Amino acid sequence: MVKSTEKIVPLLPLRGLIVYPSMVLHLDVGRDKSVQALEKAMMEDHLVFLSTQKEIGQDDPTHEDIYAIGTLSKVKQMLKLPNGTIRVLVEGLSRGKIDSFVENEDTFVVRIDALEEEPDADVEAQALSRSLLAQFEKYTKLSKKVTTETYATVSDIDDPGRMADLIASHLSLKMKEKQEILETLDAKERLRKLIKLITNEREVLAMEKKISQRVKQSMERTQKEYYLREQLKAIQQELGDREGKTGEVADLKERIEAANMPENVSEAALKELDRYEKIPASSAESSVIRNYIDTLLSLPWTEETEDVHDIERSSDILNDDHYGLEKVKERVLEFLAVQQLTKSLKGPILCLVGPPGVGKTSLANSIAESLGRKFVRVSLGGVRDEAEIRGHRRTYVGAMPGRMIQGMKKAGTINPVFLLDEIDKMANDFRGDPASAMLEVLDPEQNRHFRDHYLEETYDLSNVMFVATANNLSTIPSPLLDRMEIIHIAGYTEVEKLHIAKNHLFPKQLKAHGLSKGKLQMRDEAILKLLRHYTREAGVRGLERQLANLCRKAAKQIVSSEKKRIILTEKTIESMLGKPLYRYGQAEVKDQIGAATGLAYTIAGGDTLSIEVSLSPGKGKLILTGKLGDVMKESAQAAFSYIRSRADELDIAHDFHETRDIHIHVPEGAVPKDGPSAGITIATALISALTERPVRKEVGMTGEITLRGRVLPIGGLKEKTLSAHRAGLTTIIAPLENKKDLEDIPNSVQEVLDFHFVSHLDEVLDIALLKAENMS
Repeated sequence: MVKSTEKIVPLLPLRGLIVYPSMVLHLDVGRDKSVQALEKAMMEDHLVFLSTQKEIGQDDPTHEDIYAIGTLSKVKQMLKLPNGTIRVLVEGLSRGKIDSFVENEDTFVVRIDALEEEPDADVEAQALSRSLLAQFEKYTKLSKKVTTETYATVSDIDDPGRMADLIASHLSLKMKEKQEILETLDAKERLRKLIKLITNEREVLAMEKKISQRVKQSMERTQKEYYLREQLKAIQQELGDREGKTGEVADLKERIEAANMPENVSEAALKELDRYEKIPASSAESSVIRNYIDTLLSLPWTEETEDVHDIERSSDILNDDHYGLEKVKERVLEFLAVQQLTKSLKGPILCLVGPPGVGKTSLANSIAESLGRKFVRVSLGGVRDEAEIRGHRRTYVGAMPGRMIQGMKKAGTINPVFLLDEIDKMANDFRGDPASAMLEVLDPEQNRHFRDHYLEETYDLSNVMFVATANNLSTIPSPLLDRMEIIHIAGYTEVEKLHIAKNHLFPKQLKAHGLSKGKLQMRDEAILKLLRHYTREAGVRGLERQLANLCRKAAKQIVSSEKKRIILTEKTIESMLGKPLYRYGQAEVKDQIGAATGLAYTIAGGDTLSIEVSLSPGKGKLILTGKLGDVMKESAQAAFSYIRSRADELDIAHDFHETRDIHIHVPEGAVPKDGPSAGITIATALISALTERPVRKEVGMTGEITLRGRVLPIGGLKEKTLSAHRAGLTTIIAPLENKKDLEDIPNSVQEVLDFHFVSHLDEVLDIALLKAENMS
């Protein structure tokens, strides 16, 4: 608690000095106003108000140049020196605040509120004072300016506020910081500020001491090394050895011993160093051994980064960098949560599978950032040499470690996030199979003892978090696939793409093209037109290219016509990019006989597949065109056989296979098409043509068919559904066993689509074909 008492006393402005209550010190006073203030004080009650001026160079300060908060002090002693200055001994009594200046002609006289502080003895104040005292003790051990006697004096003080003032007077603080302590009237708040300041000062002093010791040691070592080198030169001259390997070997030995290598690796390195010392520098093997030792020394053996165990921070980073992708984000947060509980979980091996452009590679970078780990990327596309993974044996010319060891060397820690990009695009030839070499890298039970051919010693990869990316799982060998945790990333919905374009891609392209939101703006309807008419993809890479195209054209307009601002709307998009590249909605315009829309899955995401059937008089020949694969041809044969067996029930002439030729065609003949999920689509198109019942234009379907008409489950329902949504279809027919996959489909898509899960072709026909009474 602080009590206030009004007093009128002379003011003595101080330069570069602050006096705290209970502080006793000598002052040298030379300015006329200050001398007169002292004389006035001595004639009255010896009281004087000491306040620091804001600018140290001000010789004649005004009341605006002086801090309002100062210290009411008592002049204990005054002595006139021969040079005209006066030396006074003052004792700080209490804090004070200037209310007004009573007189400022010959000297400053001020009306102040003397703020008398009562001792604060509650538990928090005692705890803070003890903490401050502990910090001050550490500070005294580092600082040469504070003696142990000072610490003993401070430790005997019971009043927390007075202790804080005394400690503040002994710290090497800036004037503003000292004034801030003086102006802090609450004792507990003063203690908190001092703890923070003294902690910082202690760190600075520790660093100064460390630097000083390092400089001293360096100087001593330099002098010693100079003396030894001179001796070594003399010895080498006598021996005729001009290469001077001795110092280099000693340095390498020190580095090996300080590298914290495993015992077997350290022994191998010292053995090679012994060989290096004995082999002449002119020998070719000398450089081979030196490179090997340098590689061992550059690898991290024990250095690791500490994982950031902050689930909310990690979640915020993942959400800021990527919109959607909830499964993979959830998996990363689960890993973090378990790591926080166990502190020993080994790095998982994730494989992100999805179409190009959905953010797999950038997601791995975000994972590293959210974990607080180093990030290393290795591209495996086109790698066909096993030595790229395992390294070359040192017997070969130009031998070097494999990509795993090089990546660890680049990371500098034993627990980075290691991205294996395009793992599905590795190849093999006479030089070996790199995919088989990856089996050891990606096996959690084996990679703790990974053996690189170049190192010839085991290296622990078990702490590494491996993240692989792939477009197509079918090209990855099964044993390698079995070692990874597969996380499928499907394409984005239109809503997600709109959000990504607005909040990520467009601002990024604005910055890249030297534009700002003030110069170029884009309406939501313009982004939607871009999505629907100028891109058709699962990811957003093509969308980003089109946005970059718009930014370039806008930049040209701004520079050439001196336009201050351009707003991109639905109308201006077409004038800048030309005619639309795609027709929005690939669904049929009207109900068609003999034409059905199927849903397909490709490595680029889902797509719609139009299947057309044409009948002509003939002898029952079945013609298949459209560059179909063997699986689709077999689906067509199965559908044909099923229709023959059910001709009567389907109201089809039982001899249709003898009187008509059937031509099944899948448009876009230049594109190879294959897959096991076109059976019900082919059967529906065939039955539509034979019964002359149109297929509903808004229906898309996927599923394999058996000879008995059963509908078998398929894969990639989410991707296929998104493609149907992009194509403008509203009704989806899928196998009953795929109903469980419905939860993977975004709610925004489910709300606008009508799903029918079927187990037999009869159910498909009831939904897909128009009833006879509805035909006009």
